[in-house]
Amino acid sequence: VQLVESGGGSVQAGGSLRLSCAASGDMYSSYCMGWFRQRPGKEREGVAGIYPFGQGSPYYANSVKGRFTISRDEAKNTVYLQMNNLEPEDSAMYYCTAGGSIIEYCSGPHWGQGTQVTVS
Repeated sequence: VQLVESGGGSVQAGGSLRLSCAASGDMYSSYCMGWFRQRPGKEREGVAGIYPFGQGSPYYANSVKGRFTISRDEAKNTVYLQMNNLEPEDSAMYYCTAGGSIIEYCSGPHWGQGTQVTVS
């Protein structure tokens, strides 16, 4: 599976962004898909994960619950991260991942190249 993120950018605090992760490969529909982020000087941390279609509820880090929503469009082989009410602390490089466990935000063998989010 190859993953390509897009949708990052600069936004003011309180604003919104929607990140996309386009996946290619035959196994996409069977994979748990997740988002991670890495802030400068910090370790990469899980943000959200979503099961293959219809298999369970999404999983969120406490820091983003109620503000971020993960979803997937099977027809487009794409996973989204809708980010609302953004805070400066959300500024980070955001990465898409696939193939792991929902408890670990689907962190698996497949990763995208990342998309930068800056909140001022």
